[in-house]
Amino acid sequence: MFLSLLKILFFFAVVLAIALGAIQLSETGQMLRLEYGGVEYVLTPIQAVVALAVLMVLAWVVFKLLGLGLAFLRFLAGDETAISRYFDRSRERRGFEALGEGMLAVASGEGKLALDKAAKAARLLDKPHVTNVLTAQAAEAAGDSGKAEAAYRTLLEDDRTRFVGIRGLMRQRLESGDTATALLLAQKAYALKPRHKEIQDTLLQLEMREGDWKGARQLLKDKRRQGDMPQDLHLRRDAVLALKEASEVLAAGNSISAREAAISAAKASPDLIPASVLAARSYLEKQDTRNATRVLEKTWSVRPHPDVAAAYAEIVPDETPAARLTRFERLIAKNPSSEESRLLKAELLLAAEDFPGARRALGDLAEAHPTVRTLSIMAAVERGEGADDSVVRGWLAKALTASRGPQWVCDNCHNVMAEWAPVCDSCNGFDTLTWREPDTRRSAPASGVSGAEMLPLLVGAPKPEAVVAAPEVAGASADATTPKPDAVVDAKPVEEPEPAKVEIADVAPGMVPREEDYVAVASGAATRPRPVEDISEPVPVRPDVEPPANGSWTGKAPGQG
Repeated sequence: MFLSLLKILFFFAVVLAIALGAIQLSETGQMLRLEYGGVEYVLTPIQAVVALAVLMVLAWVVFKLLGLGLAFLRFLAGDETAISRYFDRSRERRGFEALGEGMLAVASGEGKLALDKAAKAARLLDKPHVTNVLTAQAAEAAGDSGKAEAAYRTLLEDDRTRFVGIRGLMRQRLESGDTATALLLAQKAYALKPRHKEIQDTLLQLEMREGDWKGARQLLKDKRRQGDMPQDLHLRRDAVLALKEASEVLAAGNSISAREAAISAAKASPDLIPASVLAARSYLEKQDTRNATRVLEKTWSVRPHPDVAAAYAEIVPDETPAARLTRFERLIAKNPSSEESRLLKAELLLAAEDFPGARRALGDLAEAHPTVRTLSIMAAVERGEGADDSVVRGWLAKALTASRGPQWVCDNCHNVMAEWAPVCDSCNGFDTLTWREPDTRRSAPASGVSGAEMLPLLVGAPKPEAVVAAPEVAGASADATTPKPDAVVDAKPVEEPEPAKVEIADVAPGMVPREEDYVAVASGAATRPRPVEDISEPVPVRPDVEPPANGSWTGKAPGQG
């Protein structure tokens, strides 16, 4: 900055000195006198300026002639291109100017101008490895994919630009959706430059998209060896890929390799729930219940999950409810304060018909964190303790509009997936699924559906005379949610319009529905009444036992009057 200021000041000082000198000479009328070889030359101020300009031109011509003479001498010395290079200097200068202007045009998005400058640079410069790159980029900026592909293919012929050509073709294939060809090009580019970050990430994504889990694991190992990935992150991602590889190997029938991969994934990342479950089942296939128990208990201590509890139940599949409750106490003790542990204990106590214990285990979860699962457990507890049907219906009606609880949710795009996967099917994010409650709750059921639709799942079909209007839930009126008694007792069937489809849980009576248990059925199909002969006070039945097919849930034996 300071140097530039000095240059400007110096320029103005010279101009000022020349102007003052010219004014002084013109005012005094003095002449410029030059004496050489005894001859005196007298020049007026104007003649002096003209003579100075001529002298400068002569100096420039002399320097050019000296350069030409030196080039001629180099030519005589054996340099055959010395004279041609001397005359090409101006051409190269104009070529580099066109090259620079083309690069600026590409950066500013002016594709057509960039193509013109690239063609001019290619004509003036003998540097195809540079001008072809500019041509390819200019064609991409102009939207001419055919010309860009031709330029990239030309770059493949030069070792200096082969990587650029492969990378450009790979990007074109990705834009066109040809992932198989893009994967082959990415592998070639990675072989040329294994430390290129963009190629590493692109190759990893393509290998996962094409199901090449072994290649993806090798790439992660290379990144770890190069120091581009922390050790803990490498272990986690390698465990995710090993789990997916084990799942596909198991589906192909190679159970031995699948077991080894699953066990390796569970050891590398204990909080990876699907890996722990698959590893535990692999141990169970070898009758190794001790290691299966150890793996599941370790995972439960880190991150409780219903799938872990289901795999823990498979260790002793034929035990009684009381024995299962006793055995599960060890699992629950690994993380007793978590909500999943409390829900699991409540379900086990329900199966053992200890309804007061199930209420104590559930605590205030039904009010503090109402979900389909907590509210359904509360309804089962109320039914098991002999509460009125309206109380049970109230809990079940709340469950219909409540959140379904934790699910596999993508941390990037918040997409909800039914099962765990290493890659989100919405945003293609790698290892972004987390077991948590989604930000947006599931949509409410169709209008005209009340909590009574879930009642037969716990207590069997209600009697026609016992059908009452359900309490208002979420602003819905009782008339819109329950059938009229007159319509129920009518023995003659009345032709009705096709009912709407609703979701109900297809589970055994007394069991708590999960996400995968919901099926679509016709509205009111689960509560279609059966005529009975007597009306008596309903008697509670065991929630884990289905009512007899030829009887009702009133406790009356068939045929009693």
